[in-house]
Amino acid sequence: MTLYLIGLGLENEKDITLRGLEIIRKCDKIYLESYTSLLQSSTEELEKLYGKKVIPANRETSEQGEEIIIKEAKINEIAFLVVGDPLSATTHIELFRLAKEHNVNIKIIHNASILTAIGETGLQLYKFGMTTSIPFLEDVPYLEAPYHIIRQNRSLGQHTLALLDLKPEQNKFMTINQAITILESIEARKREHLIKDDLLVVGCARIGTSSAIIKAGPLINIKKMDFGAPPHCLIIPGKLHFMEEEILNLWK
Repeated sequence: MTLYLIGLGLENEKDITLRGLEIIRKCDKIYLESYTSLLQSSTEELEKLYGKKVIPANRETSEQGEEIIIKEAKINEIAFLVVGDPLSATTHIELFRLAKEHNVNIKIIHNASILTAIGETGLQLYKFGMTTSIPFLEDVPYLEAPYHIIRQNRSLGQHTLALLDLKPEQNKFMTINQAITILESIEARKREHLIKDDLLVVGCARIGTSSAIIKAGPLINIKKMDFGAPPHCLIIPGKLHFMEEEILNLWK
């Protein structure tokens, strides 16, 4: 029996690879992770394509992987569907580790992820430093980690990708405006002049889809823009190559 970690890509049900679709259709049970990102299609649309029932898996289900997912994969063919690429989030890497530890056969079917799709901005992928995430302040009132990572990356001339928090079960998705406000609140405490009105930033919405929006400019301008539906992410560029500068000018 096997556990399949299958990437769904970034837009809708049609982004699945042919190999991934073939595997899904032969599996006994199909889980869909519902907390690390947002697919631009419904569970019903996935089920129509697959011809199978899809079971939403929240964070708790995934984090109890040993008791639920791994246990079932010992006796059945189980598919665990992930928006983007299956190994972009640490939770899914933990599922991989648990499967190996319990001698459960596991196979990975890769797909596009935000970590590669941001190349659409024109920023060179190999110049990105550590990726950070920006959670809602209600969960982390004294948040500082994203600030430190941005500072560290910029000191090395590297770009920073900030992934914005989402809580699908509450229909709550962080916007670029909210993320900038959070960074400004940290700046108000740290006072290191890292987050400033004239800081060049790149705002992205639904990157990797046909409705993607990319806007580059001073932080004060990007903060005022409406990027529409989620998911959103924010990039703080480091030292720019002249080719990167030329392409970012297209998004101003």
